[in-house]
Formats: sequence, structure tokens, C-alpha cells
Amino acid sequence: MNLVNLANAGNSALLLHPDDNVAIARVPLSPGQELRIGDRMVALLDPIPVGHKVALVAIAAGETIRRYGQAMGRASLAIEPGRHVHTHNVAFEELAFDYEFPSGEIPLPEPAREPVFLGYARRDGRAGTRNYIAVMAASNCAAHTAELVARSYQGEALPPHIDGVVAFPHGEGCGHAFGPDVDQLRRTLAGVLDHPNVAGAVLIGLGCEVNQIGPYLGNPRLVGLTLQESGGTRATVEAARREIRKLMDAAAGEERVEIPVSKLVLGLNCGGSDSFSGITANPALGACSDLLAGLGATVVLAETPEIFGAEHLLVRRARNRQVAEKLLSCIRSYREYLHRFGESFDDNPTPGNKAGGLTNVLEKSLGGVAKGGASPLMDVVGYAERIRTPGFVFMNTPGYDPVSLAGLAAGGVNLIAFTTGRGSAIGFPTIPVLKIASNVAIWDRMRENMDVNAGLIAEGARTVQEVGAEIFNLLLKVASGERTAAERCGHQEFVPWRIGPVL
Repeated sequence: MNLVNLANAGNSALLLHPDDNVAIARVPLSPGQELRIGDRMVALLDPIPVGHKVALVAIAAGETIRRYGQAMGRASLAIEPGRHVHTHNVAFEELAFDYEFPSGEIPLPEPAREPVFLGYARRDGRAGTRNYIAVMAASNCAAHTAELVARSYQGEALPPHIDGVVAFPHGEGCGHAFGPDVDQLRRTLAGVLDHPNVAGAVLIGLGCEVNQIGPYLGNPRLVGLTLQESGGTRATVEAARREIRKLMDAAAGEERVEIPVSKLVLGLNCGGSDSFSGITANPALGACSDLLAGLGATVVLAETPEIFGAEHLLVRRARNRQVAEKLLSCIRSYREYLHRFGESFDDNPTPGNKAGGLTNVLEKSLGGVAKGGASPLMDVVGYAERIRTPGFVFMNTPGYDPVSLAGLAAGGVNLIAFTTGRGSAIGFPTIPVLKIASNVAIWDRMRENMDVNAGLIAEGARTVQEVGAEIFNLLLKVASGERTAAERCGHQEFVPWRIGPVL
């Protein structure tokens, strides 16, 4: 991301591409104030909040509004230079693209031996960045018991190689229709349990729910219990503790060893995005993603609603035509999913996104895809599907943060990097989540929740590449055991994606 113009000496507004007809306010702007954009002077006619857009030229009704050099909507009425450009004068429409499909085949990246991190080498070739005992509820009926089991270890000394005993309560597992909905839930829970950051796991059911524990069993690191067979809540807690002691004993020899960075699988996510997310935090994370992909590691972009309107940028980077078509099939199937409920992709931006300057989903997506850097798109996988391809990968998930993280976790990511402009407070029970602030204001207000201040890019104090390198180096430290802000705050959110009716 090159900021084409830092308007006047005070860096009051940012022009992101020479073809743009709007600029982004870095500070609050007032009517009567003049901005110099290149050789053009623009007199402001409206107050422009931080992160919001100001028209640089006259924009006729129906004319395309451009940010990042890309279309992000049409003017719903004539807009004068100096006017505030936002939801009141921008119309959303689904764009039709003439996709540039790849004609050849891009080879997979070769794994590098260095740099290294200190992680847990697993027998299946994957690497753990943490070593947890997981207690999973098979259904809502067992959720409280799973929480009680994990809570019973609070303040209790654990073996030095165990990071903790964590619960996975949730509201699913019964009232489902058998078929795709149950299949997806089982794939999600199975992936979270059979994860490189999990030394052993206990799965607890009531015993009569739709999501029976039987199909999960067979892994020696996984034990199944039901309340009905164990004698109720308190008896099941005690039974789980006995099984956890055995799992801890079995993991006694597990220690951190040097592992090549190519074994990292980084999930990319954003939440509470603002207008600066696509200028600072996301491009910086994209620079880090390119570093990792070039070393043979895996970086996984997610959130299908938040690539909509920018998917053409990913299609042209696809490894081959087949990967490009898989990406577009995700868009088509997600559109059908939304239409079943009378919704559209533009229902994605939240009030907070809009208050932060994002007018519609197109603008949000154009900034969101920057998290994936510029590396070739090597593979596309379904929700909670095991990730097996090195380089840059896309996973089909919702934009809703906890549901997206659950899918990434089930796919096997062992680290997550999460950008935010509004301060989303979120983590995951078994995976460290690194939080990257897109603006200095949220960094200052929510300092204990944030790990990296990418807002300094808009201030002119850091470059995208410098912050990208900072994220890369910090991820290596986190992978080796350093705690993130989300971990220190105790965030452990877990929400599977329910796609079917409640029966």
C-alpha cells in the first residue's frame, strides 16, 4: 500500500490511488478547510469525520466512486467536490466482473529450513504452538459440565509442559437435521479436537443428543464421556478429571523444540473494521503474509462475505483455473445461502463499520483482501476443512468473527492474526490470537487488548513493510510461547457455524 498523497503538511487526508475520486480523512475535517491533493485544491463543504471519504472532484449521479483504484459503488445523487461521501449519497450494487483467469500453473512454494520457532512437533508432521488439554461439549446439554471441568483446574498447578485445561462450550449439537448441518458441526468439533495445539481431549455428551460422541472416538488422545452413563454433572466432572490425569501423563515427554517456520499455519481475520483497516493493519499483515508464504508456511484468508466485490483481485492471483473456479463457487454458494433468508452481502457492514468510515461491503472487502498480501492463491478449502497446502490459501467462512475463527481452528491453523479498527475483543481457547490495531486511537483506548499498533502507518511514523516485519517477528515469539494480549485477557470465544434449521 503506497499512500499516493499525504494532503498538506498536516497529513489531513490520504489519497490511496491516483485513479481515486475520494480521499480519506486522517483527522476530523471542517467546512471551509482547504486540502491540497497533488496540484488540486479542494475546499471542504461538509464536516468529514475521521476515516470518512471526501469527494475530490464533481461526481455525477450514477458515476462510479473509486477507492484503492477500484469501484466501491455509484453516486446515488450528484456530489460536489468537498462533500462528505458515505451511505447518504452512495448506492450499493453487485458488480459484474470480467475475470482474468490464470492460464498456467504456479508451483507450490518450497519449505524453508530457517528461521525457526520453538514448538511441539506432532507425529502427523504438524506443529503446535501451544499444548492444551481440551474439554469439548458434544451438545449444549453438556456445555455447563465442560466448563465445570476446566474451571476445576483454576489455581491448580499443572505439569510444566501443559498450557492449561480449556473448555469448548457451545449451543449446538441437538435440534439439527441430519445432513450438511450435522456433518459440518462434526467436522468442526473433530478438527478442533484433533489439533496440533491439543495434547489430549475429553469429549462430553449428555448421551441422547443428535451429535453422538461415538463417531469421534478412536484417537488415543481423545476420551469420550456422557452424563447419563457417568452419573450426572458432578460425577462426570470427576470422571473427566481422572481421564485428564492420564492424558497429562501421556504428554509428559512433550517439550518445545526448534521447528522450521514453514510449519506455521497462520489464520488471517479481521473484526470491527474501520476505514483505516485497509490502509494500515491489513496491508501490514499482508506484508507479513507474503514473508511467511515465501518461506513455505501457510497463510489462510477467510470471511467470504468480506472478499465479495474484491474476488476478481484474488482470481487473477490463483495458482490455476481450478483454484480460481473454487473461489468463485464459494461466492455463488454463499449468495444462495444469503438469498434463502432474504439477505444480501451488503448486510455485512455493522453500524460500527459504518461509523468508522466504511460505506458498504465493497469498500470493506477491498480493504479486507489486503490481509492476504500479493502472493499467489494456492488453494481454496471449505469451512473447517483440513488445510494441507503451503502458501496463500482461502477458507470459506462467514464474516462473523467467532464463527470464522472456529472454522480456521478446525482447519488446523496454529496461529491467528486479527486486525481491528473498533477494538474487537476476541480470542480462541487453544490458539494464540495476535491483535493488530488499525488506528492510534483504538490502540490508546484498548491498549491491554492490542499487540501491534499499525495506526502509526497513517501517522507517517512507520511504513507498511516495517509493521509487517514487526508482525512477522512477533508471531515467531508467540509461536514459541510468548503470550498475546488476548491470552493475557483470558479470551476463549468458540462459536461453530450452524447452517440448518433448529428443530
